[in-house]
Amino acid sequence: MRRLPTAPSLAPAFLALALGTAFLPLSPFSATVASAQEARTPREPIISVSGEGKAAVAPDMAILSLAVVRQAKTADAAVSANNTAMSEVLAAIKAEGIADRDVQTSSFAIYPQYRQVAPKDGIEPPQEIIGYEVSNTLTLKVRDLEKLGGLIDKTVKLGVNQGGQIEFTNTNTDEVMTQARKAAVAEALAKAKTLTEAAGVKLGRIMEISENSAPPMAPPMMRMTMAKDSGNGVPVAAGETSYTVNVNVVFSIDP
Repeated sequence: MRRLPTAPSLAPAFLALALGTAFLPLSPFSATVASAQEARTPREPIISVSGEGKAAVAPDMAILSLAVVRQAKTADAAVSANNTAMSEVLAAIKAEGIADRDVQTSSFAIYPQYRQVAPKDGIEPPQEIIGYEVSNTLTLKVRDLEKLGGLIDKTVKLGVNQGGQIEFTNTNTDEVMTQARKAAVAEALAKAKTLTEAAGVKLGRIMEISENSAPPMAPPMMRMTMAKDSGNGVPVAAGETSYTVNVNVVFSIDP
């Protein structure tokens, strides 16, 4: 008897299909469902406040800017005249006990001096150079403030004829900055307590805190007109330097 061919078994195909289905990646719909579930998760209530703290202290150092400016018909002559005057100024500064590390040349510049020539036949000719100006600026750190007025007076008499800006500061600001930080955090905490009490909720733990320190608020920078008749000493008032710290604090809100 003739045997009919046996039909191929479908079991391996079904098994392969089942395995393939088991390892299919998540569809976009599944990811959307997961995101929606995460979005429905309740977020911990928080309160964010800021605080500012200030502390002031008498300065113990002054940063002084002094400049020697000289003019001449040629650049070489202007530089030579400037160098002579600046050498005397530097010698006087050293004689006052200012250390070399506290004296720095902050700028040196040569500027041509021009004269406008009258137009001729409706044509305006180029300007003519009639001389040169040389400026040499020093920046000093004066650590003994009692010497400041006399130092300014002496350098003016020796040739300083521009500048006079004074910035008062402190060599060590650790203690005053600590005071400002404490004041800033205290202000932020007081704000948070006021807000939560007004809202009828309880203030929780600190979750995040950050600081932003502002530059020191020194007394207004002084700019003095340099003159030969400055007297025995320039009167200088140091006042106080104020330091500011800003903080941002995030608290949790307890149920």
